[in-house]
Amino acid sequence: MRYLGIDPGTHRTGWAVIETNQGFHRLLAYGCFETQPNSALPHRLQLIYEHIRSVCQQYHPDHSTVEELFFATNAKTAMAVSAARGVVLLALEQSGLPIRSLTPLQVKQAITGFGKADKTQVQAMVKAILHLKDVPKPDDAADAVALALISANGGLGSVKMLS
Repeated sequence: MRYLGIDPGTHRTGWAVIETNQGFHRLLAYGCFETQPNSALPHRLQLIYEHIRSVCQQYHPDHSTVEELFFATNAKTAMAVSAARGVVLLALEQSGLPIRSLTPLQVKQAITGFGKADKTQVQAMVKAILHLKDVPKPDDAADAVALALISANGGLGSVKMLS
């Protein structure tokens, strides 16, 4: 089985594919797709959509997990990132993938056992669990690896299925 994790954003969208075979997990591929901040939002959204569709066509994942957004202050940024998340969800739906959604708190809890863990703690655990030489970079890709890993581990107790 292959699990695709996606950390959506308008500037950077991280993605990762984990392959599971007989209980063993292997990080198959990961990356971070960047758009130009000075480009128009509709163009950036189109590029994000096309990139996610390309990842799906290249790696043939069986499941997908997308990070939910959490913003406390900047409404304009939240709306743009929500639009990016929307095109990611559309690309996954059109690829025929089941889509799960995780909050940042759920990611931290599932990976470290502590919902208030910081980014470096999550990254250290991902590195250890997958026996990686280095933490995946940039942070957006590392977050996507964590999302895919949680899905591959079946750690979806309170995670909601998007319909």
